[in-house]
Amino acid sequence: MTCEKLKFGITFVMLSVFLAAGGHAQQTLRTPKATARPAAKAAAPAFMPGLEPRAIDILKAASARLAAAKTMTFTAVVSYESPSRLGPPLVYSTKSEVTLQRPDKLRVITLGDGPPSEFYYDGKTMTAFAPLENLIAIADAPPTIDAALEAAYNQGAIYYPFTDVIVADPYKDIADGLKVAFYIGQSNVVGDTTTDMVAYVTGDVFVQIWIGAQDKLPRRIYAVYLNDPARLRHVLVLSDWQLDPAVPADAFAPASAAGAARIAFARPDASDAPGMKPPPKTRHTGTQ
Repeated sequence: MTCEKLKFGITFVMLSVFLAAGGHAQQTLRTPKATARPAAKAAAPAFMPGLEPRAIDILKAASARLAAAKTMTFTAVVSYESPSRLGPPLVYSTKSEVTLQRPDKLRVITLGDGPPSEFYYDGKTMTAFAPLENLIAIADAPPTIDAALEAAYNQGAIYYPFTDVIVADPYKDIADGLKVAFYIGQSNVVGDTTTDMVAYVTGDVFVQIWIGAQDKLPRRIYAVYLNDPARLRHVLVLSDWQLDPAVPADAFAPASAAGAARIAFARPDASDAPGMKPPPKTRHTGTQ
């Protein structure tokens, strides 16, 4: 949202007229008629990054709507770019069905592309289940969703791009590193509804978000890491929102993992973790 500075130049023309009188050549300079000069237009003000109140109000309203829900379900489709051997990035996508109950229950069922995975948190333990390989990892967990998400990342490298949507105070997570926020306008395309578009920079991430103008629910989030030289794009599409639905009590434990082989809840790069065993080799269709 930068403005071009307009350059104006005014050209002065000197008119020289040579008059000859009799046999004598005389050189006379005529003064040109006064002409009105076009008034110079004032240059548009340069864009000054900051925190635009309208943008902040929209972000706060969406955060408050999410934080007020005791239970929620939604679908998250994540598309992210990854460098290819040819240069231009490839795009990969995953789809997750999310169910949560505040303050201490969460279920994330992730489908293709790639092998499916399931994550459960019941306030006491967190469970990662790989149904295709029939492997399960269970670990003790802290007493809140926010803390469990952090523990899942630190211990098992489990991360969800929609984390900012399900934490207890979404705006606090944004505001902690908020540097720039401005209002873009409205869209009638995203999410089959009218959305307000806001752009902001928090930490080292540039984000554009589409938020329902009426229901204040996020529909699309576009993110680029500013410290990424390739400027790879990450797009999160959120749909099928249900706030405060009834959630079955048994929703936060795997239903079909009774015969699964137990492995350690550890990061994939920790190959020497106690109890870690390599999963059986499987073939997945797909090309890169």
